[in-house]
Amino acid sequence: MTVVDALTDVAGLRVGHATRTGEGRLTGTTVVLAPEGGAVAAVDVRGGGPGTKETDALDPRNLVQRVEAIVLTGGSAYGLDAASGVMAWLEERGRGVRVGPDPAHVVPVVPAACVFDLGRGGDFRARPDAATGRAAVEAAAASGPGARVPQGCVGAGTGAVAGALKGGVGSASTVLDSGITVAALVVANAAGAVLDPETGVLYGELFEGRVEYPEERVHEAARRRLAETAARNALPPLNTTLAVVATDAGLSKAQAQKLAGTAHDGIARAVRPVHLLHDGDTVFALATGARPLDAGPGALNEILAAGADLVTRSIVRAVRAAGSVDGPGGAWPSYSELYGER
Repeated sequence: MTVVDALTDVAGLRVGHATRTGEGRLTGTTVVLAPEGGAVAAVDVRGGGPGTKETDALDPRNLVQRVEAIVLTGGSAYGLDAASGVMAWLEERGRGVRVGPDPAHVVPVVPAACVFDLGRGGDFRARPDAATGRAAVEAAAASGPGARVPQGCVGAGTGAVAGALKGGVGSASTVLDSGITVAALVVANAAGAVLDPETGVLYGELFEGRVEYPEERVHEAARRRLAETAARNALPPLNTTLAVVATDAGLSKAQAQKLAGTAHDGIARAVRPVHLLHDGDTVFALATGARPLDAGPGALNEILAAGADLVTRSIVRAVRAAGSVDGPGGAWPSYSELYGER
């Protein structure tokens, strides 16, 4: 198997983006499509201003055990309409919770969460809709097994902003000694900063120990540019970081919920401060169950630790992959523009 170091390294998972730019638009939708038959799913919401759909269904106490897709979308609460397009696509294929004698009688459960990006392209009313969601799930279905995941300003990360920097989509994966794969995909759109203002180093890279400090003159020029664009934008700090953490291990819904919860540590390492009232930070967990989980807490602990680490790495990748934006809705320089491809 070819490893692409992304969410799609968990066999059976596919990722599709629908990106909407131009004519006042700077937004989009990302869909994580599970294998047919679904995956065990859970969620943990810690931001003070979340926008979500169907997350109650993921409570371990409730009926639904598996979901067919997860939707991450721009457009704030308006953008949650993208999930309707994904539901329609799944219904047409008989994928969902069976609710009647006819195999076509299904209700697809499609949990979704949104980021705030309204007006960042210039038009407050430009936001994802059901057609955007359908385009994203079709892109996911059309991708091959283990396909590379486009990162940066794509899908739900198109209008993402990370502090004063341009944010976006990032993804990463690892294979544990047990052979279990753990992976993450993040939409980095935080009210808090991802950049240490004293050094110009990304907080996530400080945690990872891969630190290369920029020259002082480069950092000073970056600070001036960030101050100029922040003053020009003068937009409300309404954001949200979203993540999907996945594994091919056989997890129960309760174990998956624990994975979603500990993965928030990965956001806290890369964003400061985090989980604010103006964030809607939400982490979904998916488990395909292709590999059995060994008995005892140690095996699950390895997955929990890896999930948090991969969220941190995915945020770093999202910020590094993003491109600068300067348009009618505001200006957000990219990290690479300010500090180069270090």
